[in-house]
Amino acid sequence: MAIEINKEVSTGTVEQRMVYESGNEMAAYAAHQINYHVMGYFPISPSTEVAQFLDLMKANGQHDIKLIPSDGEHGSAGICYGASAAGGRVFNATSSNGYLYMLEQMPVQSGTRFPMVMNLVCRSVSGPLDIHGDHSDLYFALNTGWPILMCRDPQAVYDMNIIALKLAEDPEVRLPVLVASDGYFTSHQKRRVQTFAHRADVHAFVGEHSPEGFKHVLDRNNPITVGPYMNEPDYINNCYQQSMAMYKASEVFDRIRQEYAALTGRDYPILDQYRMDDAEVAVFLMNSASEIIKDVVDQLRARGIKAGSVAPNIIRPFPAKEIAEALRGVKAVTVGDRADSYGGHGGNMTNEIKAALFTHGAKDTLVISRIYGLGGKDFYAEDGHHLFELAIEAANAGKVDVPFDYWGHTPGDPEKAPKRVLEPLRYEDLKTGLITVDRDEATGKLKVKVPPVRQLTKKPKRLAPGHGACPGCGIFSGLELFFKGIEGDIVALYQTGCAMVVTTGFPYSSHKATYIHNLFQNGAATLSGVVEMFWERKRRGELDQYGLKDDFTFVMITGDGGMDIGMGPAIGSALRNHKMIILEYDNEGYMNTGAQLSYSTPLGHRTSTSNVGKHQGGKLFHHKDTAQIMAATNIPYVFTGSESLPQDLLRKAAKAQYYAQNVGLVYGKILISCPLNWLSEEKIGQTLIDEAVNTCFFPMYEVEEGVTTITYNPEDKGKRIPLGDWLKNMGKTKHMTRPEYAEALKSFEDEVERRWQRLKAKHENMYL
Repeated sequence: MAIEINKEVSTGTVEQRMVYESGNEMAAYAAHQINYHVMGYFPISPSTEVAQFLDLMKANGQHDIKLIPSDGEHGSAGICYGASAAGGRVFNATSSNGYLYMLEQMPVQSGTRFPMVMNLVCRSVSGPLDIHGDHSDLYFALNTGWPILMCRDPQAVYDMNIIALKLAEDPEVRLPVLVASDGYFTSHQKRRVQTFAHRADVHAFVGEHSPEGFKHVLDRNNPITVGPYMNEPDYINNCYQQSMAMYKASEVFDRIRQEYAALTGRDYPILDQYRMDDAEVAVFLMNSASEIIKDVVDQLRARGIKAGSVAPNIIRPFPAKEIAEALRGVKAVTVGDRADSYGGHGGNMTNEIKAALFTHGAKDTLVISRIYGLGGKDFYAEDGHHLFELAIEAANAGKVDVPFDYWGHTPGDPEKAPKRVLEPLRYEDLKTGLITVDRDEATGKLKVKVPPVRQLTKKPKRLAPGHGACPGCGIFSGLELFFKGIEGDIVALYQTGCAMVVTTGFPYSSHKATYIHNLFQNGAATLSGVVEMFWERKRRGELDQYGLKDDFTFVMITGDGGMDIGMGPAIGSALRNHKMIILEYDNEGYMNTGAQLSYSTPLGHRTSTSNVGKHQGGKLFHHKDTAQIMAATNIPYVFTGSESLPQDLLRKAAKAQYYAQNVGLVYGKILISCPLNWLSEEKIGQTLIDEAVNTCFFPMYEVEEGVTTITYNPEDKGKRIPLGDWLKNMGKTKHMTRPEYAEALKSFEDEVERRWQRLKAKHENMYL
């Protein structure tokens, strides 16, 4: 679409300035101007940047928002709900399955009438996994009781975020508000955007925060009960009041947008109509595609076809009457839904538009439904012409031949079905006999025999080369070394993360054995189900036909923060003691989404959500000791490992397999380097791992049937080095060696020493 600068530059009564930014940047910019009290968040693409930009501004002292990194989206929703109930202004941003993970919290917040603003940066919902933009997550939001504002471009993202807060806090509404934009189309693409030049003008528009206007939990003189148990008559009354507030939101939004238009010169009517005055055929689209279709309308008008387009700026409450009026004289309209309501003979917007037309007496307009743009599939002018052709054909024929279909999908060709590229691993190659583990009947201890690594080089790799990992990535060298210690067949489950994403780009896979993926938080529970089904089907004799020579070893691979969001299911699996291995590759962050902090990120380390600036020096709290947490569940075997001690890791892998096949759950943690996000040279990855071990930051030990043993003590070897020697070699931690961060470095050193001394005490006393 050609840019007309006179339309891009709005005039109003308030001073404005022009910036060139993306939708995510503008959501963060609006939030920082509002200066919310609290943002609870969890990283998920493509919304992650919102928190990143706010953290960077926080490090530079540009706002006072308390940014709280949660353990998962469900936790972030709880943080936001609690903060809202405590009377403050609250903000969040999420996408896709992250939104679904917090979904049960959404009706709680709207049902108890606590306002906040959340950006939903729309993305495909798994499965299978796709991280690009469509509206499949947005459609889950329709029944949560949140007003939903729509954003076609970065300018709208900025404006709607400011309008949203005023709408949420209006006394006649008092509801949390969702601001929806298209992932990667709007979230990452930069455009000219006009903003308020002064924060004071933003505050003057939204109104200064005044918690006295509604009840909250911090007023000791007026204690309240939040979310009480209700019986039927009270509950239906509560729902009725919420419903009335939702419909009132439409009227309030209309009033607010007119106020905003007077200030800025930018107007967002409930329904954006383009050349609809005398339109005979129309297309209904939402958000980014609704701008592209306007070019198509102009092209059709030039050919004498009376075309027009309709796009809503708010879909909850649904503008049913406005849509019916806009389409009353239209012969046929094609409704494009960027998500399917499977089995509903049309997407959600199609069916709501049909209901609106019927309800308001516009029964002569023919409606054609097409599902388009799923998984981020681009929408071009040619696609718009096709949607209009459907409407033109229906208008001319006076009927709709195919009321519902997909557009843009590719018919399958049986001759082009994916064929196996990698040959399955042979059991005979995997069962070398070089590794043996037996239990000494006299002492009860395991006797492990592991050959030198060079004798295992002929053992085939379980992952094929040619995957898409970054240069210098330590994940796969670490995993392959561990797998060298595993004999026989495995079934592997990978949680979402770098190791998963870079090895499974459809239709190809780097995995030579059976591979499963489930969502970020639920890998351990999923593999638990696989494990128990294996043992049950084996008991019933149902697996004899598959020629298993030994039992499978079941391994879950997690990393990239997966033991934050996935900690609950992992502990549940540990307490149930399923026969499986959980192996965590620790790269100290959410590297697959752009290096945000995780709970395994150490104190002071720089990430994209723990920036370094004059007001902040990296991560503000200490790293989680996952191995000790899992040891506290009393599982039979816990270990830490490192490529820097290959023989040690091989021994632990062999032990892990024995316990996982004979006793119960095993947890292991290996430290791996991430040159891209550690801001270090690729060639020193191994050195960094060695140094992390020799500083005692990442100690080598095992907890076998409750007894802790340090398997490598750098002090005994005369190899212990100061933490600073390790930190100075990484760009993410180089700042910690400067004098102004001496206090943070001292705190980090003290914590590492405290944990090391405690570990030595456990090593010396079998009862600790």
